[in-house]
Amino acid sequence: MGQKVHPNGFRLGVYRNWDARWYASGPEYTKLLQEDLAMRQLIMGRLKNASVARIETERSANQLTVVIHTAKPGIVIGRSGAAVDALRDNLERISGKKVRVTIQEIKTPELDARLLAENVAGQLEKRIAFRRAVKQSVMRSMRAGAKGVKIQVSGRLGGGDMSRREWDRDGRVPLHTLRADVEFGQAEAKTTSGQIGVSVWIYRGDFPTESVAAEAPTSAARPAPRAAAVEAEPTVDSAPVAVAEPTAPEPEAVAESATVVAEAEPAAPAQPAAAEAEAAPAPKRRTARKAAAPAPAVGEGAPKAKRTAKKVDGPAEGADG
Repeated sequence: MGQKVHPNGFRLGVYRNWDARWYASGPEYTKLLQEDLAMRQLIMGRLKNASVARIETERSANQLTVVIHTAKPGIVIGRSGAAVDALRDNLERISGKKVRVTIQEIKTPELDARLLAENVAGQLEKRIAFRRAVKQSVMRSMRAGAKGVKIQVSGRLGGGDMSRREWDRDGRVPLHTLRADVEFGQAEAKTTSGQIGVSVWIYRGDFPTESVAAEAPTSAARPAPRAAAVEAEPTVDSAPVAVAEPTAPEPEAVAESATVVAEAEPAAPAQPAAAEAEAAPAPKRRTARKAAAPAPAVGEGAPKAKRTAKKVDGPAEGADG
């Protein structure tokens, strides 16, 4: 057995409103509920041939409003409103309050699930083949503008000994989509072989959701400030580079660092040397070396002269010997 949810009750509070709009608590709730059931039973019994689809009740302090949705308002009203007055008197007798009866006409009964189910049930009671009745009702509803229709009949179909289910569908009937306007209705056909149940699902399109669609662009535009903040973060890495600029050193310190760098660093390739020659700091280093050459004392330059003399005199003495 599958677990099935009533399509009308599944959408209550989301896209549909309640048929009974009133509130009560405690023992008063039980009393008012019994009144509603008695009034609905009375209306459906008196207006059995008036194609009543739905009955709505709304209570206030001292007044009761009953809204009757029907496809044949002439039968409900009667001649010069005599039927409505009689119905109003019976309802006031049940509730004990002043009753206001409002009648609303259903212009397209082919798009109402309750009325369509009653139509199929009436055909079955007249001994019309159930397959023919179901197919004709489906075609009539689709021509009226429905986007999907499903009709199911269950019972001793065709006078058979075993009860079974038969159904026919046209279009699509999305039962799991809340925004889908799917209406459900049931009726019973009392035949010589027993009762035959008729269930009808009608998909009439989606409920209007313009307010939700209008709010979507505003929510989609929110992530823009986050992206701007992320792009601004890399500027933090470049800050130490600007702060780390060295101050101009003294000329003596520049001369000493130049000599140390010249002795410690290996020979650079030709292209970097040309690039350093074109750079601005290169002339400063050369001028520093020339200026620093005569600066040291005589004692520091003497050993270099002796070393060169030894290297020159060595091979001369060996050649004489």
